[in-house]
Amino acid sequence: MDLSKKQAEELIKRCIDNDRTGQEALYKLFHAEMLRVCYSYLPDQELAKEAFNTGFLKVFQSVKNFDIEKGELGGWIRKIMIYTSIDLCRKELKFNTVSAKVHDEDDYFISPSVLEKLYFEDILQNIRILPFATQTVFNLSVLDGFTHKEISEQLNISEGTSRWHLAEAKRKLRELLDPLVTNNDRPKERSEKTK
Repeated sequence: MDLSKKQAEELIKRCIDNDRTGQEALYKLFHAEMLRVCYSYLPDQELAKEAFNTGFLKVFQSVKNFDIEKGELGGWIRKIMIYTSIDLCRKELKFNTVSAKVHDEDDYFISPSVLEKLYFEDILQNIRILPFATQTVFNLSVLDGFTHKEISEQLNISEGTSRWHLAEAKRKLRELLDPLVTNNDRPKERSEKTK
């Protein structure tokens, strides 16, 4: 959301004063975007709505602590929604500890031409096919830019486990998004299939 500093300050002041119309305005302004954030972490709609509502309760309870000089209001709310979703994830699933070594290189590539043909909802549906833990690590890393260290701290897993989940997500998404390519196919074989 593009709010001017003055608009954000006014909205924050109204929320601090428990002005219901100010709280409603803030809620409506960020409703769709923040609900989408929760859905990206929690495939179950009821859990996503629970995270969303809990997140907004936290926003209203802690809005007095928001410093407009240190960040953007939408980014601050988004972080609250992400952390609230992660907290709910911790309650709902158990992460498997993976001891396999994973290379830092990105071995799995999804062709830009494939991505251009997909809409956000199509991509989200494919992400939701992933195992829940793998999906969560993928979202934190790729969609929200968390480092493996930050992910490991948030999810109480090792950095190696985080790396494994990300590599596994990329591998599975590659298979889902480009059905003509499997791990053993070569570009030559792919072109022969499409003839």
